[in-house]
Amino acid sequence: MSARVQTAPFDLTAELRDFGGGAGAVVTFTGIVRDDTGRMVALELEHYPGMTEAAMSDYGTEAARRFDLTDWRIVHRYGRLAVGEQIMFVATAARHRRAAFDAADYLMDWLKSRAPFWKREIAADGRADWVEAKAGDEDALRRW
Repeated sequence: MSARVQTAPFDLTAELRDFGGGAGAVVTFTGIVRDDTGRMVALELEHYPGMTEAAMSDYGTEAARRFDLTDWRIVHRYGRLAVGEQIMFVATAARHRRAAFDAADYLMDWLKSRAPFWKREIAADGRADWVEAKAGDEDALRRW
């Protein structure tokens, strides 16, 4: 059970090598930087070291309690990430598949809405705009 923030890309095979032993189900999610505007070349993420890891760890611990997880892992990148690069990884392990799926969904909603990252979209012309919170993200979070 772990939460990690890093600049380097993560290796999915390595992340799963020692994960979820004895579980009946393992669910993974990998987030990719995408461009919804047609102008973005990168996403730049900032965070407060220590605070971010602690918040992510709290989300993971709550998911483990709530969904009876046997294991969980969150990896989130920061820095300048090009469109198409990995940005986050969530893995959950539980005795049963529904719990593993629900826990992964729960973690992704919390991370999207509450993880203490500040994001700027970088356009091809160098312009950088801060990313605002989206109402849909808050709606997704309310269901939990």
